[in-house]
Amino acid sequence: MNHRSDTRLSLRRRITQDIMFWLFRAAALINGLALLVVVFFLMKNGWKAINWTFLTQPPIDSMTRGGILPCIVGTLCLSVGAILVALPIGVASAIYLHEYARPGRTMRIIRLGINNLAGVPSVVFGLFGLAFFVVYLDMGVSILAGSLTLGALTLPVIIGSAEEALKAVPQTYREASLGLGATKWQTISKVVLPAALPGILTGAILGLSRAAGETAPIMFTAAVFFTPSMPSSVFDEIMALPYHIYVLATAGTEIEQTRPLQYGTALVLITLVLGLNLVAIIYRARLQKRR
Repeated sequence: MNHRSDTRLSLRRRITQDIMFWLFRAAALINGLALLVVVFFLMKNGWKAINWTFLTQPPIDSMTRGGILPCIVGTLCLSVGAILVALPIGVASAIYLHEYARPGRTMRIIRLGINNLAGVPSVVFGLFGLAFFVVYLDMGVSILAGSLTLGALTLPVIIGSAEEALKAVPQTYREASLGLGATKWQTISKVVLPAALPGILTGAILGLSRAAGETAPIMFTAAVFFTPSMPSSVFDEIMALPYHIYVLATAGTEIEQTRPLQYGTALVLITLVLGLNLVAIIYRARLQKRR
């Protein structure tokens, strides 16, 4: 009887495992197909708009002709600026939470705040950036205000992924380093952080993707309807690809006439995000091979 019960239990577990694996495979397949459908749709409707002029010239004739060069430059500035703001603060916060802070009520409150911050709508971050960075700190509508706002937006993602990367480093690494006479900070900086760097870069990739595609935060803090000039300082206002798509699709003077430009701009935005992610993924893979 015990042998039959064990056999039935083993069979039930195997069937449950196979069902869950197939569900996970189906979920991954659906996500992949959704991405392919979106990319195909944008390529089908937007590839005709993409040419050398489109990529290297500013918009002209009420943005019904010309290119999107200022938008590309603005998106790159905001994305890189957001990561430069969020990555050091996020990693430092994760180090404190995992390596130094003691468990207790204060820690639970901090983690609850981080989790709630990750679920706040992006338009709320835009209003916060407008009130605090643009008005209170008198930065005006600028790259700096937009980068700080996007940095605050991506901070919870980077903190969470960095903390998980630190947790994945075996405790024996720390014990061996401390046993050889290294201080706690030397152990963290020379042993733990290099081992956790691929996981930290994963969070940076996610944060970069989110920062590059956000519209609501930058429409209040950094992006403008039209400016043909390139930014010369962090206090300049700029155009950006997400906001430019929004303007062409909702507030342009010739919405139907600019439809190919809308699809072309969206295709460029997706290509830019995928390109930035690809660079980060290749760098992360090289770091993993060195370990």
